[in-house]
Amino acid sequence: MPNEAFMREALALARDNVHAGGRPFGAVLVRDGQVIARAVNEIHASNDPTAHAELQAIRQASQVLGRSRLDGCEIYASGHPCPMCLAAMHLCGIERAWFAYDNDEGAPFGLSTAAVYAQMARPPQQQSVALRPLKPAGEEGLYALWQQVRPA
Repeated sequence: MPNEAFMREALALARDNVHAGGRPFGAVLVRDGQVIARAVNEIHASNDPTAHAELQAIRQASQVLGRSRLDGCEIYASGHPCPMCLAAMHLCGIERAWFAYDNDEGAPFGLSTAAVYAQMARPPQQQSVALRPLKPAGEEGLYALWQQVRPA
């Protein structure tokens, strides 16, 4: 069941971030009813375009829990997660994400990522970012090397 208190906290973080000169995005990452991480969008402070609230919360939670897998966790976000944040949630095992404001509500303010979702739905060769394979002649074995070297 969603917990409105966690969402209210994410929204308060977002409002505080606006007053600090940032974007209206906050996130709270929760596991077993306990807050593991709280974060805001830090693009304005870091000039890092990946410093979204959800990613910042994932980074913090991974450090707190000492692992890259966040199975059993959920995120409360003030805004609809962008495709990058949603992909990160899939990759680390987050089970649920809740958001307060959707892309339609963000669109009049330039805060919608619907266009990026539309690009990502296209086959890779048809997206606006040219994605093409390029493996130099003689290159082989990188993944096999990883398989041999990684700890069991």
